[in-house]
Amino acid sequence: MNISNSNSRQPDLDWSQVRETVKLLTLSATQVQSSMREGEQSVTTLTESFTSMVDNLSEINKALADIEDSPAKEKILQHYRLTNEKVQSSIIAFQFYDRMQQCLQHVTENLSGLSEIVDSPQLLYNPMEWGKLQDKIRDGYTMESEKIMFDAILQGKTVEQAMQLAAEHVNSDEGDDDIELF
Repeated sequence: MNISNSNSRQPDLDWSQVRETVKLLTLSATQVQSSMREGEQSVTTLTESFTSMVDNLSEINKALADIEDSPAKEKILQHYRLTNEKVQSSIIAFQFYDRMQQCLQHVTENLSGLSEIVDSPQLLYNPMEWGKLQDKIRDGYTMESEKIMFDAILQGKTVEQAMQLAAEHVNSDEGDDDIELF
């Protein structure tokens, strides 16, 4: 990235709206990446805690098999089932978080690629470079709904229209963007 002392607060003859754009794109990518890093340790701790809870619940279930039927056993089983359901719901929530984190990682990579193109006049005015970036972005998507949204935006549709098309795909029988349970 080109560095110049000229900026929007103190412009000189070297000031450039392109450079200002690159700075803001870089800032956006940095903010997303910083937030992801901050959340990563917390998520790791939570994941380890839930893994431990699943192991403990499994041991509780095994131990319950050795206990004679009684009202106390039934009460413990009821709490075991409720806790197990909550743990499974939490695991699903973590999978959604993981999907969101992957999406944000793509956003930071895409912003960086966009910054490189906008910052270089040789790339900025070269349609082939824009095409390469678009291909790289689309190829990075793992879900069909993301590709549908991408294609819609490149076809000139509004954000709302693109989101609607993606949602329709997810809600259809063809939607393959389901969360995998483990």
